[in-house]
Formats: sequence, C-alpha cells, structure tokens
Amino acid sequence: MWLLNSSIGRKLIMSISGIFLVLFLLFHMSMNVVALFSAEGYNTVCGFLGSRWYAVLGTAVLAGGFLVHIVYATWLTILNKKARGTQPYERRDTPKGVEFASQNMYILGVIVIAGLLLHLSQFWYHMMFAELAGIHNEIDPTDGAAFIQYYFSQPVIVICYLVWLGALWLHLCHGFWSALHTIGWNNLVWLNRMKCISTIFATVVIGGFLLVVIGFFLKSVLPCLSFIGA
Repeated sequence: MWLLNSSIGRKLIMSISGIFLVLFLLFHMSMNVVALFSAEGYNTVCGFLGSRWYAVLGTAVLAGGFLVHIVYATWLTILNKKARGTQPYERRDTPKGVEFASQNMYILGVIVIAGLLLHLSQFWYHMMFAELAGIHNEIDPTDGAAFIQYYFSQPVIVICYLVWLGALWLHLCHGFWSALHTIGWNNLVWLNRMKCISTIFATVVIGGFLLVVIGFFLKSVLPCLSFIGA
C-alpha cells in the first residue's frame, strides 16, 4: 500500500494525523479555559464529555489521530536514521529560513509526549479512569476544577508544564503549516501566509493553556485572585 510504503504516503499520514492533534488541542484548550471563570462550569463540561457516547467517541477519535501521529513520527525517525546509516551528515551552518523547530521536531515531540504522560498521570488517571474503576482519592474524581487548582499550586509542576507548553508551541508553529503544505496547500503565494496563520494559531492555543496554568498558580500565592475558577 503506497500510504505505508512510500515516503510521500507516510508524510501524508503524518500530516493528516497532525491535524487531529491540532483539533484535539484546540478543543482541550477551549474546555480548560472555562475553569478560569467557573469551577462548576468546567465540571459540567467534564461531566457532559464523560456521559454522552458521542462526546466520548469524538474525543476518542481525536485522541486516536494523535496516537497515530506519535507512532508515525517515531517510525519516520527510525527510517531516516536507517537511511542515513552510521555516517553522520556533514555539519553545516543552518541555512537561512530554516527554523529551529523544523530541525528538532522529533526532540520537541519527545518533550511533548513526556508532558502528555505527566498530564495523563495527574488528570486522566485520577479523574476518568478513577471514576470508571471506582478508585477513591482525596479529591472527588468528578471535581476536575479541584485537580487543576491542586496541581497548578505546585511550583515544580508549573515549571514542568511551562517547558512542555513551550515545546508544544514550537512544534505547532512548524507542524501546522507543514501539514497543510504536505496535504497540497503549497503554492508560493500562501506559504508565508500559512506560516503566519500557524504561528498565530499556536500562540492562541498555547496561550489559553498558559492562562490556566499561570492563573491557578497565581491564585494559590495571591489570595486576592480568589475569583479565578470561582
């Protein structure tokens, strides 16, 4: 099958699955921002997603596309290393116009995955999985806002999330326009426009996540900000 056996096919799958990642992050950010304004509203959204089959299915599809993206990124990296062999590439100065992110997409991806595993261990495991498995914790599994407030009051956790979100921003800035370019939106007129749109999109999405992380951390150290997540 050419999608699996050709480099173009594999890049196409990477690009399409990357769009799933973009949509998943946009959805997840929009949901998390609700917690800044209302703990009850955020918990209502979480409850809706966990109790409606179509919401669960939609989330699973987006997460599945994200997983495919990770698997293909790993596979393509291994194939590229095999093709290169043991002979390293000649070291050269970075060509003009070549971004840091484009040369370090897999390294950034590893940081993104590490942050994702941290996030899943803190939120998904103690919320959705705990509720399904009947595991009892100090915090009610249905009180997602309480988990946000608890974790983002810890400086070490906040720093880890800032590093993760920084890597994710770089990954998105390059990955979004590159995916559109691979799919076929690759004329010279739109190339710079797509790069600009990708940077704006990545900044809005990651900015939303940062607002939640920093907002709840500031709330934990500044009592006057108690209105956050009220």
